[in-house]
Amino acid sequence: MLPKMRTPESRQMITLEVRRNTSLTPAFSTITLGGPELEHLKPMGFDQMVRLFFPREGQDGLRMPKLSSEAWMAELLLLPKSRRPWVRNFTIRRARPELGEVDIEFALHGDTPASAWARRARPGDPAGIFDMGMSYLPPAHAEWQLLAGDESAVPAILAILEDAPASLVAEVFLEVPGTADIRKDITAPEGVRVRWLARDGADTLPGGLALEAVRTSSLRPGRFYTWVAGEAGLATGLRRHLVRDRGVPKPDIAFFGYWRHGRSSPG
Repeated sequence: MLPKMRTPESRQMITLEVRRNTSLTPAFSTITLGGPELEHLKPMGFDQMVRLFFPREGQDGLRMPKLSSEAWMAELLLLPKSRRPWVRNFTIRRARPELGEVDIEFALHGDTPASAWARRARPGDPAGIFDMGMSYLPPAHAEWQLLAGDESAVPAILAILEDAPASLVAEVFLEVPGTADIRKDITAPEGVRVRWLARDGADTLPGGLALEAVRTSSLRPGRFYTWVAGEAGLATGLRRHLVRDRGVPKPDIAFFGYWRHGRSSPG
């Protein structure tokens, strides 16, 4: 079953450049992208997702697809790897249209292509984005919300909380690699309770702490909406638990396997 998405009414390939590279914690950094072509992006807020294009190491520039339809992927794959950029999914952490800037927050996973690029990116380096829309679509009947994710979903969940109405009531579970990655200054409505879970070198797969924390929690009464993302085992495991053990209707759960432990994304 394909996840529900709210797609933009119109979109096009947008070529930008790095303006700043800011370290947040040992496992997170923010790349600020900017340029005049951002006038073509309509900020939607919440977990607005984009395809991020960035050069492979050794490439002297960025070759973006020319097509602004779903055919862009076929166009990209026809390029030899010597000219083909990397492309990955990321959430817009913050957008500042008045300044022509967007922030993309990276969870730095080992030596993956995106993490390696984020570590070496410097002002002036090229990058590009293609708007994909939003997956956070809470139904009107939800009395409260359950949000859960590992480090790969932390930027999306923090963006959701920043854009949430003051009336939001939610239980939030955020798993990060270490205690030093816990944020002390997040913005969230008063009715939101955030629980940070740090692995701190524990012999557990990413997402395992968040999954176990939800399984053993006494959740609030009432019908609720769940948005969970991260390592595939967390997303599918939490959905299975909620449906089988707590009787949650499947349509009330949005789940997204952003990545799979031990496997790299194609490209």
